[in-house]
Amino acid sequence: MPKKIPMRQCLGCREMKPKKELIRVVRSPEGEISLDFRGKKPGRGCYLCPDTACFARAKKSRAIERALSAQVSPEVYEALEAQMKAGDGDDG
Repeated sequence: MPKKIPMRQCLGCREMKPKKELIRVVRSPEGEISLDFRGKKPGRGCYLCPDTACFARAKKSRAIERALSAQVSPEVYEALEAQMKAGDGDDG
């Protein structure tokens, strides 16, 4: 029997894609918002395509704020965008 592939919806393009293809945006229990490339960090998460256009669309519609139930400051958005452009960097 083939293994079931978990699917998640991108906040930008609203398409269902395999979880491994998406980048998780996570709000930690302390309230810190960051990107989670491996999908292992604790906290509330939402998913985005690894595409800056999807990120821009989610930012404009405030989809990340709604999904994480938290206010997201412009500085956090800038950091997330830089982290997304850099790719899988210093993710613990």
